[in-house]
Amino acid sequence: MAGTPYLVSDLMTRTVVSLRAGAAFKDIARTMRQWKVSALPVLDDDHRVIGVVSEADLLPKEIFRDGDPDRSERPHHRSDLTKADAVTAENLMTAPAVTVHADDTAGLAARLLARHNLRRLPVVDAAGVLQGIVSRTDLLKVFLRDDADIADEVRRDVVAHTFTAPVGPIEVEVHDGVVRLTGRVRDTSLVPVVTRLVRAVEGVVDVDCALSGPLRHPDLDPDLPDDERTGWVGGAGTVV
Repeated sequence: MAGTPYLVSDLMTRTVVSLRAGAAFKDIARTMRQWKVSALPVLDDDHRVIGVVSEADLLPKEIFRDGDPDRSERPHHRSDLTKADAVTAENLMTAPAVTVHADDTAGLAARLLARHNLRRLPVVDAAGVLQGIVSRTDLLKVFLRDDADIADEVRRDVVAHTFTAPVGPIEVEVHDGVVRLTGRVRDTSLVPVVTRLVRAVEGVVDVDCALSGPLRHPDLDPDLPDDERTGWVGGAGTVV
């Protein structure tokens, strides 16, 4: 796994409980409770994902159980009113479903979950056939990666490639996913670059970059004034 990003296939759950389009309201609620899940994919006869039914899709039945909402609320709940009358998965589901593929990166899956405010995504193949489910909890598995494994990847794939001729050894320490870099490098303009690259390594929680430039040697620096190169400190004319 080191050196390559985690894929959805590395993290997803392959045993998936799903629904048919004709699944009844009470069966859906019962299945969610039995399997302790808050959403279920809906499949057609070819096992392709056509939508997802979540707890949020079931709630309108209870919200509007006592009748229509006030006139002022109706424009905001038009889709909810439709779902309040629905009795099967086909009419309750949110469609089209937001899905990912098994070879997508964990980062892409995480962005889709955040963008659509979802807790889990169906994983499908090129034909849309259900392959598994990836959840927020699944994606957090990347942060269980061993510190030593992270440190090895940072040294090999980031530090060694970015700083080909450092002034001295660059130390990489990792504790609970936090990477600390210390040492001196010739080109300090690369420090922000290496920080971003380390942060992108799977399992990294944070980066503490304490890299600095080479020590200055005034006697070897032609750009410094003569008094600085000779060590002149003023006063009685002491030379060091």
